[in-house]
Amino acid sequence: MDNPVPPVSPRAADPRPRRRDRHGRGMRGPVAPPQVPLAASRAEVFADLVQDSVERLERRWPQLADIDFVVLEVPRLEPKRGGDWSDEAVPLGGTIAARDGRPGRVVVYRRPVEIRTKGRDERAALVHEVVVEQVAELLGLTPETVDPRYGED
Repeated sequence: MDNPVPPVSPRAADPRPRRRDRHGRGMRGPVAPPQVPLAASRAEVFADLVQDSVERLERRWPQLADIDFVVLEVPRLEPKRGGDWSDEAVPLGGTIAARDGRPGRVVVYRRPVEIRTKGRDERAALVHEVVVEQVAELLGLTPETVDPRYGED
């Protein structure tokens, strides 16, 4: 009896990388290219809001160039003397005075600010408010002196 089907030899290894899986689907890639704002993380977007606020204030206060602005996720909880935790509200920002050759620092806490805001515009306004308050504390001024529009909606 003749064999009507010729034997199948194994395929040679293809030098090109495989573009599709066995179900015909392509490899998954990023949702958006890196230059699109969708690709920025929430932390990066928040840091940009802080930087925008600082640049806005630096036009009026050039000495802010000597201050470091830092974004941290959350404030550290430190026990009070005696071992009890503080019952105070969670801070949105803080300052560290300049000393020992280190510049002064303004710290903005990302998560507490994000939790208190609903959208980007509201978040940007709160970030600016926090930055103004912390700069005022560091410089020994009132927030209204640092930014005359402070407190206006």
